[in-house]
Amino acid sequence: MKLYFIRHGKTKWNLESRYQGAGGDSELLPESFNEIKDLAQFLNKTTFSHAYASPIKRARVTAEKILDRLDDSPKLTLLSRLKEFDLGKMEGMKFTDVTKLYPNAFDSFRNHPDKYDASEIDGESFYDVINRMTPAIKSIASYYDNDDNILIVSHGAALNALINSLLDVPVEDLRKRGGLANTSTTILETNDHGKTFKLLKWNYTDYLSRSLNKTDLI
Repeated sequence: MKLYFIRHGKTKWNLESRYQGAGGDSELLPESFNEIKDLAQFLNKTTFSHAYASPIKRARVTAEKILDRLDDSPKLTLLSRLKEFDLGKMEGMKFTDVTKLYPNAFDSFRNHPDKYDASEIDGESFYDVINRMTPAIKSIASYYDNDDNILIVSHGAALNALINSLLDVPVEDLRKRGGLANTSTTILETNDHGKTFKLLKWNYTDYLSRSLNKTDLI
């Protein structure tokens, strides 16, 4: 079984280097719809048994636009467990402002997940997010057959934490593999219905027609 994890298309707040989180949201950029089209063309080589997405608009719309362009479009289910981190007081703030008001939270969230104290900003910890998302993925992996492909559209920081934890990466090392870009694809394989996972692709974006920059990654 292969799980295709997709980060949503780039938004206005991504471009402005603002935290969105589970409570914040902004519109997809006009050019993001072309990038989602390129992503869908790449995904169209694969037949999917089902698709799941975060209900937050930027992820939901990304999923819907992908499915609109697939020849054999699967049904879509929205799962609240696939939402982005609750980033509390940081949501809507520019990264540069967060570094001034919450320097410890900013540094730990990006560089030291095991030291991230989410209570400072009234948000979710890495452990909270992993414990929220993992049961959903385990349930999906246990339900489908070993030759099925599943599409999952969610958010950069949450997917980064989730995928690395599924690969048994310690919390202190969750960020060492690097960030996930908007409209990127990361593929995991499981042959035992979600007991163990193998990484096949990480942050794959070769189908995009432009070079990535720092506002694309989280």
